Amino acid sequence: MAVERLFKDEAIEEKGERARMASFVGAMAIADLVKTTLGPKGMDKILQSTGRGHNVTVTNDGATILKSLHIDNPAAKVLVDISKVQDDEVGDGTTSVAVLAGELLREAEKLVNAKIHPMTIISGYRMAAECARNALLEKVMDNKLDAEKFRADLMKIAMTTLSSKILSQDKEHFAKLAVDAVMRLKGSTNLEAIQIIKKPGGSLKDSFLDEGFILDKKIGVGQPKRIENAKILVANTAMDTDKVKIYGARVRVDSMAKVAEIETAEKEKMREKVQKIINHGINCFVNRQLIYNFPEELFADAGVLAIEHADFDGIERLALVTGGEIASTFDNPESVKLGHCKLIEEIMIGEDKLIHFSGVELGQACTIVLRGASPHMLDEAERSLHDALCVLSQTVNDSRVLFGGGWPELVMAKAVDELARKTPGKKSHAIEAFSRALVAIPTIIADNAGLDSAELISQLRAEHYKEGSTAGIDVISGSVGDMAELGISESFKVKQAVLLSATEAAEMILRVDEIITCAPRKREDRM
Repeated sequence: MAVERLFKDEAIEEKGERARMASFVGAMAIADLVKTTLGPKGMDKILQSTGRGHNVTVTNDGATILKSLHIDNPAAKVLVDISKVQDDEVGDGTTSVAVLAGELLREAEKLVNAKIHPMTIISGYRMAAECARNALLEKVMDNKLDAEKFRADLMKIAMTTLSSKILSQDKEHFAKLAVDAVMRLKGSTNLEAIQIIKKPGGSLKDSFLDEGFILDKKIGVGQPKRIENAKILVANTAMDTDKVKIYGARVRVDSMAKVAEIETAEKEKMREKVQKIINHGINCFVNRQLIYNFPEELFADAGVLAIEHADFDGIERLALVTGGEIASTFDNPESVKLGHCKLIEEIMIGEDKLIHFSGVELGQACTIVLRGASPHMLDEAERSLHDALCVLSQTVNDSRVLFGGGWPELVMAKAVDELARKTPGKKSHAIEAFSRALVAIPTIIADNAGLDSAELISQLRAEHYKEGSTAGIDVISGSVGDMAELGISESFKVKQAVLLSATEAAEMILRVDEIITCAPRKREDRM
């Protein structure tokens, strides 16, 4: 006897062929969506939110685009996730990873239609990915020991990363900013120490790197505008007690004089607290919370610069940079670690006044000030710069470098093709398909630039069969160019992450043979 229905009424179940179709189509749709943003001539997308204020984002960063989409298709979600992980892990290659996974599935679909079992395809893909990775490992360059060459490598990587972004016009300027900032980190991948401040106005060219720390606050009234050899106490404490702080407290008094007494007592309490803080021997006090007029007056009298309402990011970074700790009690000054810096002064950027700390304890810290025409432009510039900083900080640790411009894909495709010829059985079809998927990336880069991709890729293939070729696509002149001369480089870590994540994602989607969608929860009628 057959089971009539296993699931609830609303639940949907798709089996076998249909489930596979649904997941392939979803993943390929995502790949096609971000495909046009790939490469130096990739276009941008405008994302408009439906929330309050209809925020508009203009971007061509794959992860940002995919993150903002609300997707129903389960397989498409897998691609969104790998692009997110790629963004967190290495910062760049977010579009490539989604496109490569989509192409792998497109090839897999043809194989499945030719009656090759998904498991066979998966094991073929596994072999191909391993082979492609080894092919790259043989060709990597490593200049870690030669500081000048290594710096030149970093500049090239930064320029390559930025060339597909909004900053491509001034990429040399920004590449230099990014490399300088990352070199100051001395090998740590903690990008917290690099602060990016966005100030509308001016042009992108006016952006600069400041060796020190800039706090987006104004200096209070009647306080010193410039302090040398500053000792800084960073605190998170309430400095607004000129009212009774016990909520719901009622104080009954029989004359006005008593009210005055209570007020005086509170003022005394505040004065004591301020005195305790001043006793630390400081000349700059940064607080996360409000500072009322009375304590501010006391600080000004003592010649201490008091900054209120420093936002939390700012205050944590300030503590990190000046080598102090955030304090909230002031009874034993000897246990509080103060921050130090050579000079605190007020500077103007555009129309705004900011506080500048220079000569800070942690020599790694710096601030990049971005200028630009509009907030959208600045947001996109920040994303692009963040990508470059991530890639560079990863490269400083893992200094292996490859050429860019479609060169690594063709190197991998060539090695994978050779493997396919040696492999007996149906797996060889899957391995060949992997190689076709890899070649799709340079093809798309050429298509986006409006070039004849079929012609270019066949020329590139021929070039790559010569020994030690460094040929890739030169998008600017629209022909096959020498990547070593053009200085187009990429980080090995990024390429490896793209290759492995895309293969694993494709594998995961290939394994699916049934999709079960739960029944939606019914809302009770509350009438």
